[in-house]
Amino acid sequence: MDVELIFKIAAIGIIVAVLCQLLMRSGREEQAMLTSLAGLIVVLGLIVGQISSLFSTIKRLFGF
Repeated sequence: MDVELIFKIAAIGIIVAVLCQLLMRSGREEQAMLTSLAGLIVVLGLIVGQISSLFSTIKRLFGF
């Protein structure tokens, strides 16, 4: 796992947290929830890509 991936996830988390706080304070709770959901989907997309790469590496390693 790259350190870059950890930094990307942390940056997305910080941005989403700030946006959610701004939206919550302005009374837009629905948009805050959608923003946090979008951030979660983006991070899961990054992680799924890495897991796919891991499985293909394991496949090559054992010759399947």
